[in-house]
Formats: sequence, structure tokens, C-alpha cells
Amino acid sequence: MVFPQLARLTELGLLLLRLMVGVIFITSGWSHLRNPGERGKSIGMSKGFTLFLGAAEMAGSLGVMFGVLTQIAALGLILVMLGAIEKKIFVWHTGFWGEKASGWHYELMLVVMNLLIMFTGGGKYVLLR
Repeated sequence: MVFPQLARLTELGLLLLRLMVGVIFITSGWSHLRNPGERGKSIGMSKGFTLFLGAAEMAGSLGVMFGVLTQIAALGLILVMLGAIEKKIFVWHTGFWGEKASGWHYELMLVVMNLLIMFTGGGKYVLLR
């Protein structure tokens, strides 16, 4: 290890990761809830499913950010991203990088980030395990 002294900042790093993941999903969830009809059309989903998706993203993001049932929240967000990856690959036929940065690499990154949160329980700065 090149910088062993940084290991003492692991818990802070996990907190920052959780906050970043939460910000990404809370803004996405809000865009689904704000105008579900229009947003649903843009992603090829019904208005009802778009509302469900937005609520799931909001709940997952709040759970991850505040450390409330963090592993369950991270798992929920992983499932949302796996659904997005499935849609991009099999319905929209988008490649890994996609066209104009719209590939599924972004969703895969969020899956891995949430896996880390899930595997570590989010670290010690959580409210409710």
C-alpha cells in the first residue's frame, strides 16, 4: 500500500460514496416524479411504472444517504440499474459506451458503487442497520 495512512479515512470515504450515490438517485427519482407522463414517454414506460420507479429511487437514495437499512436500499438501487441496463442492451440496443455518452457504462458504475455500499453495510456512519 503506497499511502497506508489513508486507510483511517475509509469510513469517511464510504460516507462520501453514499452521499454521491444518493444525490444521483434522488435527482433521477425527482425527475420521474415531477412529470411522470412526459418522463415515462422518454424512457418507454407507463406513467404508473414511472411513478413507482421515481418513488423507489427516492426511497433508495434516502436510505443510502442517511444510512437507514442501507444494504436493502443499495440492493433496491442495484435492481433499478439492472433494469436500466437490460432496457439499454436488449430494447434500445445501446452499446457499452453508446452514442454521445448514453451507453450502459454509467448504470454499471452505479451497480458497482451500490455493491460496495451493500457489502460494507455503508460503513459505521449509518443510522439504522
